[in-house]
Amino acid sequence: MKDLSRCVHHPAVSHEGFSSLAVPTYRASTIVYPDAESFAQRKCRGADGYSYGLHGTPTTRTLEAQLTQLHGGVRTVLVPSGQAAVTVVMLSVLLPGDRVLIPDSVYPPVRGFCANYLKPRGIDYHVYDPLVGDGIADLIDARTKLVWIESPGSGTMEVQDVPAIVRAAKAKGVLVGCDNTWASPLLFKPLAHGADFAIEALTKYVGGHSDLLLGSITVSDLDLRQRLKDTLRMVGIGVSPDEAALALRGIETMGVRLAHMGHISEDFARRLEPHPAIDRVLHPALPSCPGHEFWKRDFKGSSAVFSVVLRPGCEENLGPALTALRIFAIGASWGGTRSLIAPMAIKGDRTVNPWRSEGTVLRISIGLEDPDDLWADLTDLFAKLEREPAAKVA
Repeated sequence: MKDLSRCVHHPAVSHEGFSSLAVPTYRASTIVYPDAESFAQRKCRGADGYSYGLHGTPTTRTLEAQLTQLHGGVRTVLVPSGQAAVTVVMLSVLLPGDRVLIPDSVYPPVRGFCANYLKPRGIDYHVYDPLVGDGIADLIDARTKLVWIESPGSGTMEVQDVPAIVRAAKAKGVLVGCDNTWASPLLFKPLAHGADFAIEALTKYVGGHSDLLLGSITVSDLDLRQRLKDTLRMVGIGVSPDEAALALRGIETMGVRLAHMGHISEDFARRLEPHPAIDRVLHPALPSCPGHEFWKRDFKGSSAVFSVVLRPGCEENLGPALTALRIFAIGASWGGTRSLIAPMAIKGDRTVNPWRSEGTVLRISIGLEDPDDLWADLTDLFAKLEREPAAKVA
């Protein structure tokens, strides 16, 4: 073999005695075959076989298997984001003439997908009260093929009665999907309550460090998994093994991170309830939160995220007060090491039950900073919101 060939062909080295705790990152587009017959029969390898890098490597399969175990499912597929997890489910099970039900508290881009992508293509959607419970049965007609759940709602924190909704949907032969990103499978397992799809934005708690975008869909039925795989194959969607490797690293510490952040979020939510600058605190662990009884019944604990509704008028100082934060960063998403805070526009996204609160909603995500530093930053923020704007004082 000449030098140019030696540059291209890697020598085989022994792996004997090498055993790493880390999952190797297998980067591949092309998968090679030992002989011509194996290549000719590559389609017979099945959904779990390797045929092309876009459809999976040992790195992505390891993450899929780990998520499957955590959710108690039979298979998981990976997609580039949490939003992609929702849309791939809908694209896989809905056809023109069908209808999907989505809660009024749904992640706004999901509502946008239904209105701006599905609707023009002949797939209808209906928005329902997230607290409807078994009353969902009255909304299911012959066209309804999927009921979507997001519990709690990622902005307003309503906890849905998942078992009741699932029972009503199943009685009419309708599939159920659940966005479980707030809880992760450590706090709630949608498949155990009868849902057909459990989706996660792995960007959040699994990644844990605000440096990757990834989503997952876990199912308890192999036929549903095949429908998802067919959709991904047709539209050419895959995920990077490097992203999967970051998720595999992050998932190892997810348990301790989530327990810590959930404990702090509950503590802060209770301490903020009587604050004069706050009209309402929206945290599933508080009895005042809509659906609290379902959280108490079905969930193992709290995660990092909750919201507060400001007293009307306080937002006049909001911009400068947020800019002055020292520990909290201003940004969307959650689940990373850094604590985040984000003003949210809720009223325009509600169509079933009008959002009655006039004050701005702030979503708070607790990170891993010292709780005393975080509390001091929040205390300073809300103290600034209580003050009269400088122009008025003058």
